[in-house]
Amino acid sequence: MFSLALRSVRHRPGRFVATLLAAFLGATITMTFNSLHDTAAAPGVDDTSAETLGLTGGVVGGYGTLLVFFAIASTLTVNVRQRADEIQLLRCTGATPAQIKRMVVGEAAVVGLVGTLLAMGPALLGGRALVGMFHDTGQVADSVDHVFGPVALMSGICVTLLASVGAAFLAVRRATRAQAGARAPRGRLRTVGGVAALVGGVGSLSSTFAIDATEPALMAAPAYGSILLSLGFAALSPALLRGLLRRTGRLLTVFGGASGYLAAHNMRRRADQLAGILMPLIVFTGVAIATLSMQAVENDALKASGLTKDVESKNLETLNLVAVGIIVVFACVMLINSLYAATSYRTREFGGQRLAGATPGQVLGTVGAEGLVLTLTGVFFGTVAGLAGIVPFALVRTDGDLALPDQLPVIWLGISAMAAAATLITSLATTRRTLRVPAVMAVAAAA
Repeated sequence: MFSLALRSVRHRPGRFVATLLAAFLGATITMTFNSLHDTAAAPGVDDTSAETLGLTGGVVGGYGTLLVFFAIASTLTVNVRQRADEIQLLRCTGATPAQIKRMVVGEAAVVGLVGTLLAMGPALLGGRALVGMFHDTGQVADSVDHVFGPVALMSGICVTLLASVGAAFLAVRRATRAQAGARAPRGRLRTVGGVAALVGGVGSLSSTFAIDATEPALMAAPAYGSILLSLGFAALSPALLRGLLRRTGRLLTVFGGASGYLAAHNMRRRADQLAGILMPLIVFTGVAIATLSMQAVENDALKASGLTKDVESKNLETLNLVAVGIIVVFACVMLINSLYAATSYRTREFGGQRLAGATPGQVLGTVGAEGLVLTLTGVFFGTVAGLAGIVPFALVRTDGDLALPDQLPVIWLGISAMAAAATLITSLATTRRTLRVPAVMAVAAAA
């Protein structure tokens, strides 16, 4: 089955573009920041430079690893779901579930390895750029040269392959169980993980009040709490989406007509599948709002006290900006990736709707309504997670005055606009391209 997996990847590379992109970006982020550990461990590096490099590599590298797992898992889940007919055909021709699992897992391993190999060059350049940035800000001595060593290489290979193989195994396991007629799993593991993330986030946020206001590490606890809350909401997003639709489904029908009714019906039925889109949307919104707003609070507090930024303050600001930049880019790419894959998969569905009498405008209206609901849901829960981190940090940093930054509305509007643009433009553009195929051909080709 592994040789079949190799032939599948070689002859149909387009199917694996989304997974390859996720693996490539994930490996690039992982190796870029873990190369800072290699640099810090090089001979002749002073203690201050080593501390800066190690802190950046550990914190941002840890966030990046979490994002890699989420991104590759969501992409592979969509990929395997799109191959339901192929899996059914293999079962009918005598393939066992174990053989199908080995084939899909083998494909994921091949794609993950290729993505890691392609990422080595960009990771090397990215690591050099980071060290150069530290040189320019005086946080790392000019004599320290970037090193791309075994820590970066092994972390990239291990994290990417483990995420690819693990996600593929779980996705194909669900698919083969469904084909065999077994009951669909209820997602208990995801529910338990989501609740655990929420509990951990609340605990991290609560610990903010036990840290002194002048401690440089004050921002770490609320930032980590916001990230955990974002991940918890993302894991529980199917239930949250269903609850939201129960209360807003009639409004969609009233204001959206037939398109709104179809959107509400489709989203209730596909809530579990839409979790792969809501995950990067919630994480992107929550982490970006929390980190940028807390940095603004910190800058305002320093300005009010008349103090100048020392090396430690510069380190934290650099960490925050780099972390937000990585998360924003990665989450946006994964959001667009997941939306494109999920929307292009619905060719047969759109063709059936048109044969039943729906106009192309109504189909586009349905997809637009779905995108609007997804955007509002993701932005809402992301904002809740972000504010949950901003409020305790501002209370402690301003000695109970809760001086939220003046930039908060602008930050929120900017992040929300980016989320809405990525969601609506991708889904509508993909749907418009799909509708160019005649309805009869779309249904026949997908059947």
